[in-house]
Amino acid sequence: MASPSKPHAGQGQLRIIAGEWRSRRLSFPDAPGLRPTPDRVRETLFNWLAPYIEGAKVLDAFTGSGALYLEALSRGAGDAVAVDSNAAAISSLRNNLEVLRCPRGQLVQSDVLRYLQGEAKQRFDVVFLDPPFHQDLVPQTCELLENGGWLADHAWIYIESETAPSSLSVPGTWRLHREKKAGQVHYALWERG
Repeated sequence: MASPSKPHAGQGQLRIIAGEWRSRRLSFPDAPGLRPTPDRVRETLFNWLAPYIEGAKVLDAFTGSGALYLEALSRGAGDAVAVDSNAAAISSLRNNLEVLRCPRGQLVQSDVLRYLQGEAKQRFDVVFLDPPFHQDLVPQTCELLENGGWLADHAWIYIESETAPSSLSVPGTWRLHREKKAGQVHYALWERG
């Protein structure tokens, strides 16, 4: 009897939960520090964002597998930009957009901090921040987003971190909207206003 099909070595799998590409399974490269946001966390997050995602301009900084980016596009985001320094992650995401026949969305291979130091090309309604843990990237990233003109007046900012939201250094204009914890990961949605 043949064994069930397994993903190729060095590949992970993600599933789009809802929207246009509901239940589609896609591959992404296995890379050190790459932690795709689990299905149940994504489902909770997008329940929180349901009134705001349709037509939104989305930035997925530290995109990695692209799970949040693809979920946002599947659920009707108007435009989305994914930024990551990992060439294999960006290449895989480009392939996934082709498989899904998605004409929307931009992919940028760059260090996120360097990208955000540049001139803001647009203002985003929703931002996903899921940086590598234990590198203290959240405070710098939040400061660049706030001070660089990247955020819409009432933007929503989602942050995954290894520490509780109350311990994060975020701009004073952001208000904690919702927070939860899954295993060792804290996740929170902030509202700018």
